[in-house]
Amino acid sequence: MMLSAVASLPQQHRRPSRITIRGERRSDVAAREELLDAAFGPGRFAKSSERLREGRVPARGLAFTALDGKRLIGTLRLWPVTAGAARGCLLLGPLAIASDVRGRGVGADLVWRALREAKRRGYRAVLLVGDPPYYQRFGFSAGNTGCLRMPGPYERDRLLACEFVAGALKGARGMISADRRRPSWFAGMIDRVVRIPVTQPA
Repeated sequence: MMLSAVASLPQQHRRPSRITIRGERRSDVAAREELLDAAFGPGRFAKSSERLREGRVPARGLAFTALDGKRLIGTLRLWPVTAGAARGCLLLGPLAIASDVRGRGVGADLVWRALREAKRRGYRAVLLVGDPPYYQRFGFSAGNTGCLRMPGPYERDRLLACEFVAGALKGARGMISADRRRPSWFAGMIDRVVRIPVTQPA
């Protein structure tokens, strides 16, 4: 499904005035991991999506943090992957929000921010394993993922994708794998213009 709404995003949810979203920093790592542990528990390391993240860093400029004042309350990162033969793709997740601020639109704001930046950096599609009713508002569906596979157990109807470029995943089949290529020339140029700090290996 093509994400035509990214270019002109809807009005974002009203958030408490102290909540801000910015690029993730090295100093966020400990609080981020605490939030992920609280949200998903130790079982998060067994997820098939984790096989595409372990030992890697997120795509350049595509790791985001939500803060309430100085407190980290949300995290979202995107990871470069190859979807069968389709390149220029990202894997979204994990998305985690502190339990006491859920329902305030923080998660939606993180997703919109991440998708807008990914599209601006020239990526073609974003995939994730998640709840269809939640993610369909952002343009995700299982329409183009039926012939793709994750490296481990997963629920097929929860493998979703949205396309920034129409047909980016047309005919894509096979295993989704970590993309270990060097950043593209375009992504590198954008990163020199807009420096958004991202996490480094801890």
